[in-house]
Amino acid sequence: MALSSAGIGSNLDVDGIVSKLMSVERQPLTKLARQEASYQTKLSGFGTLKGALTSFQTSVRNLSDISKFQGLKVSAADATVVTASATAAAVPGTYALNVTQLAQAQKLVAGGVVSDIAPVGKGVITFDFGTIAGGAYDAVTGKYTGSTFTTAGSGVKTVTIDSTNDSLSGIRDAINKAAIGVTATIVNDGSGTPYRLSLSSSTTGAAASMKISVANTAPDTGLGTLLNHNPAGSQALVQKSTAQNAEFTVDGIAVSKPANIASDVIGGVTLNLLKTTTTPTTISIARDTAAVTTAVNDFVKAYNEISKNFVDATAYNASTKTAAILNGEASVRGMQAQVRAVLTAPITGGASAFSRLSEIGVAVQKDGSLAVDATKLGNAITNNFSDFAGLFASVGKSSDSLVGYKGFTSATKPGAYALDVSQLATKGSATGTAAVTGTALVIGAGNDTLEVLLNGVSSTIQLTQKTYASAADLAAEVQSKINGAPLFSAAGSAVAVSAPGGILSMTSNKYGSASTVSITGGSGQANLNFVASGATVVTGLDVAGTVNGMPATGNGQVLTSSSGDSAGLALTVGGGAIGARGTVNYSQGYAHQFDTLATSILGTTGSLLARTDGISASIKGLGKSQEALLARLAVVEKRYRAQFTALDLTISSMNTTSNFLTQQLAQFANLASQ
Repeated sequence: MALSSAGIGSNLDVDGIVSKLMSVERQPLTKLARQEASYQTKLSGFGTLKGALTSFQTSVRNLSDISKFQGLKVSAADATVVTASATAAAVPGTYALNVTQLAQAQKLVAGGVVSDIAPVGKGVITFDFGTIAGGAYDAVTGKYTGSTFTTAGSGVKTVTIDSTNDSLSGIRDAINKAAIGVTATIVNDGSGTPYRLSLSSSTTGAAASMKISVANTAPDTGLGTLLNHNPAGSQALVQKSTAQNAEFTVDGIAVSKPANIASDVIGGVTLNLLKTTTTPTTISIARDTAAVTTAVNDFVKAYNEISKNFVDATAYNASTKTAAILNGEASVRGMQAQVRAVLTAPITGGASAFSRLSEIGVAVQKDGSLAVDATKLGNAITNNFSDFAGLFASVGKSSDSLVGYKGFTSATKPGAYALDVSQLATKGSATGTAAVTGTALVIGAGNDTLEVLLNGVSSTIQLTQKTYASAADLAAEVQSKINGAPLFSAAGSAVAVSAPGGILSMTSNKYGSASTVSITGGSGQANLNFVASGATVVTGLDVAGTVNGMPATGNGQVLTSSSGDSAGLALTVGGGAIGARGTVNYSQGYAHQFDTLATSILGTTGSLLARTDGISASIKGLGKSQEALLARLAVVEKRYRAQFTALDLTISSMNTTSNFLTQQLAQFANLASQ
């Protein structure tokens, strides 16, 4: 008969015995758990260190921005007249500004109609932008008399009105949707014909006046009646706001600009004109020394924080005999050594007068931290303000004023590199075979189209049918239509068309081998003397030369070194002579180097990830060992229980036999005594 519970038959504590035996067997499992806990703690420690390194990188990356060390402060005596900002190119000084007129956009208003949803007419509306000159302007009627209109050549824009949008509301929406630089609105003036279309140029300036031409869709004439507007002729609209330039003086020098924001008046300074003046106001430009001081102190703070993180992570307290989480970790000591190595090495390349932090008053203390000598820093800023960027950021400096530093790659090494230019960049151009005169100036239905290839993009344009006063007048029309073609505008391409000696000549707005312009067909090709066999078509050239004696690659005006220590160094050659063009110095400042180092440490092949991957692999291995040990312990426990259960049964059987024999012997004894 089987026992219902182990130990009942033998009085053995089977569960207790097995439990104590298994506690001994489980000791290796406890050791594995301690090892896993240790690894998890280290993994947590590396996670904290990673966070600290990431914060450090963010700080130094912000400080590797050259603008942090080249800032200028601009202030105006009267901020209600003008506000201003400056770049590193600005020169400190003071300027007297007097504003006599603000720039504004033209606004035209059409005659009223009874309904804004009733059909007005169908056709194609053409907008051209240019300058109105001469004659007289009546501010009461909003009309010009005896004036001329000269296109700006920025490109004509068209809007098609058909049966889906031929109401006043539809016309408004079609103009706005076309995004042609004109904003349309409808105003209800409360009269018997209350709905009036208002058209505002999106661009300020005298050259942004509108000329509106309508090609009616027969037999409709309503669209043309409403919107045909030629400042030099019939004007259906009323001008409510005149297109005008901003007029002002800087130190007594008269300036006229198409917008109230001007960035090309004072070098490196952007002016934002707000109102006219009765007396001049002063604009002051000064170096932002406070910003540089803040940037240097921020750099010191960032370095000290990461340095402390390394020290804390590897510390050992001798008195308490307590080690920090990452104490003894060779990878952490390696990272710490790399950071210190960057700090102790001088900046090379020669793009800055400074090569060490100590030269600006930043010194290493006995505990490895940095401290700032405010007096020495202030003197350095005062005497060498422009050189601070080279001590912290990645900068380039050319000895040739027409050569600009554009950029670098991770392959570029600090150094001084000689530049030699063998070819300057040029723009693509096309020139007709002969002057356009006489009947050639008459553009009609048989000669009004041109197929144009501009910088690799083709489009067909249609010239306005009329008799042009001169070749220059026709050149302005060709330029306006080409620059107004949507395909060219979308690609950022444009042309300048002139007519020296009556011969039309077109030049692309871009530099380099991709710069081309030609008339490839159209009914007006021969009329303008651009027949394919005779017209002179010149493809643009890329800049060519060497950097540090090694071949470089040209792309437009940008020359990029392709090999050697200067590989990746990009320079802009804006003109000048062929031949030796001086030296370009390139330096990588401390903030830039720390950013690069942090990227290396934190990257997918960096030491931090390699170590944490190793720890994770060890934890995974321990997990597998624990699983295997648990499986073995289950077998051992099962075996122990089987063995002690068998012993329990045996002892129980023996006890039963013993009890039986005892009873029998007792009975024999009783019989014998009788």
